[in-house]
Amino acid sequence: QQLWQLNHALEKLSSRMEKRIGITAQQRLVLRCLGQYPGLTAGQLANLLHLDPGTVSATLNRLESKKLLKRRRDPQDKRRVFLGLTANGHVLERSARSTAENAVTQLLKKAAQQDVSATMKVLAQLTNLLAQESGE
Repeated sequence: QQLWQLNHALEKLSSRMEKRIGITAQQRLVLRCLGQYPGLTAGQLANLLHLDPGTVSATLNRLESKKLLKRRRDPQDKRRVFLGLTANGHVLERSARSTAENAVTQLLKKAAQQDVSATMKVLAQLTNLLAQESGE
């Protein structure tokens, strides 16, 4: 039940973020990653986020259509494309209130390290079980 409540809270916040700043929580996470690691490829980003490449591709297309993302072809290999942020993308990737990562940052500042460690351990176990259930 707690996981469903967490998921609902994340979805609700994401919807509010889209109305307020024009991007969802997932899109912001992609912007944050590209701000921290400019020049990633789509495949590298998918690996970093543990997401399906198709999901990442759809998110990248949305961000590009919003003029927040730019793609640059590798001069050595035209099939390879590097990702970066536009000036507007950099504005939206900066730390901000009322975002999912801001809530996590606040929590981590207050939480005891042993609680964080225990939570990480349980979430990792759940992730592994879910992957097994889905046949991964």
